[in-house]
Amino acid sequence: MALYEHVFIARQDISSQQVEGLIDMMQAVLEENGGKITKIEYWGLKSLAYRVKKNRKGHYSLLNIDASHAAVAELERRISLNDDIIRSMTLRVDAHEADDSVQMRNKNRDERRGSRREDGGDRRRDDRPPREERPREDKPSEGEAS
Repeated sequence: MALYEHVFIARQDISSQQVEGLIDMMQAVLEENGGKITKIEYWGLKSLAYRVKKNRKGHYSLLNIDASHAAVAELERRISLNDDIIRSMTLRVDAHEADDSVQMRNKNRDERRGSRREDGGDRRRDDRPPREERPREDKPSEGEAS
């Protein structure tokens, strides 16, 4: 059997539990056709670079799949019929990564960094002291002579 990585983006207005339901549906389709999902990563709700089907955000997920081409073709057919999935991409790979993906490492790093601050953000701009006001030079109004 071949190894695949499948990434999909679900609509922003569904919950993370509904995304898990989509993953369960994909797992059932693959198991019906003799394949299996070896790893699942939920990357969270992220902003899209541009609007896709009137959505500005989407739930991103990655699946590592070990299945035949026929099973993946059936999975892609069922995904194309589902309105909750706005984009998907399947790539054949030589080997799956044993560690977390780059997205998960970045997500974990951001969560650790956010726990140190009270507001949870990681903007450095907010750390600067307030800007001092400079006195304005009085400009003569239009009616006055200078």
